[in-house]
Amino acid sequence: MVELAPHPTTEESDKEIMALGFAGDTFNTAVYMARTGVQTDYVTLLGDDPYSEKIFDLANKEHIGTDMMERMPGRQPGMYLIRNAPDGEREFYYWRKEARARELFADKAHTEKLTQQLNKCDYVYLSGITLAIISDHSRFVLLRFLKEYRKQGGKVCFDINYRPRLWDFDQDKAQYVMAEVMENTDMALLTLDDEEMLWGDGSIAATIERYEHCHIKELVLKRGADEVVIYTDGVKMSVPVAKVDGVVDTTGAGDSFNAGYMSARVQGCSHEQAALHGIHVASIIIRNRGAIVKNRNFNELYRGLKA
Repeated sequence: MVELAPHPTTEESDKEIMALGFAGDTFNTAVYMARTGVQTDYVTLLGDDPYSEKIFDLANKEHIGTDMMERMPGRQPGMYLIRNAPDGEREFYYWRKEARARELFADKAHTEKLTQQLNKCDYVYLSGITLAIISDHSRFVLLRFLKEYRKQGGKVCFDINYRPRLWDFDQDKAQYVMAEVMENTDMALLTLDDEEMLWGDGSIAATIERYEHCHIKELVLKRGADEVVIYTDGVKMSVPVAKVDGVVDTTGAGDSFNAGYMSARVQGCSHEQAALHGIHVASIIIRNRGAIVKNRNFNELYRGLKA
């Protein structure tokens, strides 16, 4: 999506200055996975407007595969605007209706081509935002694909990333869809705040119990500045989160943690090492404005991954 983020200025003016960027929860994750050494491709539908072109160019610049990013005439990306509180927390305002990505898995010919491409991937990562913006039919097609993909040995990674407004505040529907996907997930990267909003109970014990029957291999619970909890093979472990000074914007914190965690696991690290890597990547993002930090700023703070 097109991102408009607050831009600091020293000049006195009655105008609010915004910085133009491009981001989105799964795209943020793709960028940071690529930056941390994992071959990554991205799936989306874009228009033929100048901003879709810039998104496509950004993916190429970040060394993200673009074979599954389709351009469609007469369409354009969605847009969102960020407002930040003094403590770095943020609120979002979205303009999504024009976004071509809402039509993923809607066209039969495109879906057949896309699923053939996805079946060549070792991992597929998706979020609840994708599920929220596509149609009921597209959700059915996507879920059918995930089931077949796993039967063939593919691994599914999922972040619920629950946003009530995107579901038209239909909590029952969101619960049903999320539960269906969780039953077809190998690695769940959840936020306890989302769990509380979606299910009314954000405790660690309740979350683990809720998904026990899904037989998820890795259940990762993000808790902001509190320790990360990982549940795997019936064992629960906790990984502390170091205090971060100079937080200016928490946009993309969870997305970048997911990237750091998955990148480490793909490269052979333990669960604890992966959590520490995810924490480190997220700590860089929250010290910069916008969901996607400039590459040079990221590289100055990032320490390479060692399994």
